[in-house]
Amino acid sequence: MNSNHPFVLPDKSRRHTIFGSVDPTPGHKPTTKEDMIDLQNQKDNYLFPLDQVGISRVRHPIQIQSSLAPFVQTSIATLELTTSLKLESKGINMSRLTEHLEAYRHKGLTAELSLLCTFLEELSQYMEAHHAEITVSFPWFFERTAPVSGLSGLSHADVSMKVIYEEGKPFTANMGLSVAVTTLCPCSKEISEYSAHNQRGVVTLSVVVDPLMAPSFDWKTVLLHAAESNASSALHPILKRPDEKKVTEHAYENPRFVEDMVRLVAADLYEIEEVQAFTVECRNEESIHLHDAIARITYDKRNERH
Repeated sequence: MNSNHPFVLPDKSRRHTIFGSVDPTPGHKPTTKEDMIDLQNQKDNYLFPLDQVGISRVRHPIQIQSSLAPFVQTSIATLELTTSLKLESKGINMSRLTEHLEAYRHKGLTAELSLLCTFLEELSQYMEAHHAEITVSFPWFFERTAPVSGLSGLSHADVSMKVIYEEGKPFTANMGLSVAVTTLCPCSKEISEYSAHNQRGVVTLSVVVDPLMAPSFDWKTVLLHAAESNASSALHPILKRPDEKKVTEHAYENPRFVEDMVRLVAADLYEIEEVQAFTVECRNEESIHLHDAIARITYDKRNERH
């Protein structure tokens, strides 16, 4: 380009016109809310009431209290907010869901069960619905110390919380956690002259609790301990050679099938009085097979009362 003749761009408005922008088309429909037709609030016989309708895959910051360091952290949660819908109502006022969420952003949205219960009850009233649910999932980070060197780093687990409000009934909550562990094959250890194959397993567990009756201890830590303490070994972010020796030998001393894992974790959950029901799954990404190995158990302690 010749510096004596600089390239001159048309102004931005002209550039937009060149690339297809046009002036707004004059319209005839109302432009103020009061004059607009409110379709979702029209009453008629719409065939069926709906159990749930709302919004999902909402990403939102959330503050997490933890009994493991870091004790206060902010994570990015994925939320689903739903309410029931009566047969005679065409739709919900969906913008109210995000309005309510925004109000709690200013109040301070946290992953505390008691706060989520209050959030839901208020949402149900705001939406004029008898039923409301919130599902919150987020990564939770915690410090993990190497067994010999004492060096610390951050590990993480995926946490989910589902709270349900039903008018005239107690709240219910489902707390979930998924974490990776080491599992060493008992059969391989038994039949081999030396060594044993091991793999990374993913333990996923969920428990049903009454959020208003449950104590204030950290459910994330309780579920994490149930998963990791029954594995061949927990995973570590930092391991030096003495640590690696310790972890490897500990895994060899504690072989686990996927069947063993779900039964042992289930036993821990069964012993927690506040747990009403639970599901445990272990999935091993097998190191000498092309397939994964999986085991799952579901148990409801409430059935024992009958």
